[in-house]
Amino acid sequence: MTTIEKNILETYLLQIEKLSSYAKIEIIERLLKSLKKEKDEEKERERKFFASAGGFGSSKPSDEIIKEIKESRHFRKREVDL
Repeated sequence: MTTIEKNILETYLLQIEKLSSYAKIEIIERLLKSLKKEKDEEKERERKFFASAGGFGSSKPSDEIIKEIKESRHFRKREVDL
């Protein structure tokens, strides 16, 4: 925690001490809700990242896929005049 964050926290705590118990509970509930939302958003970002980094999806074995790719290649010999 940085010095600035510590100062901000201390300022908020001084203000919170003046509040009623009900208001303090409401603050706690909202903070918890905010933390849960951040955690859920982080999990969603992580899920999307790993979903986007997935491999090629196929039920065929890799050897068969490689064979198909190699067989589909067509090469033409061209002479290039320089």
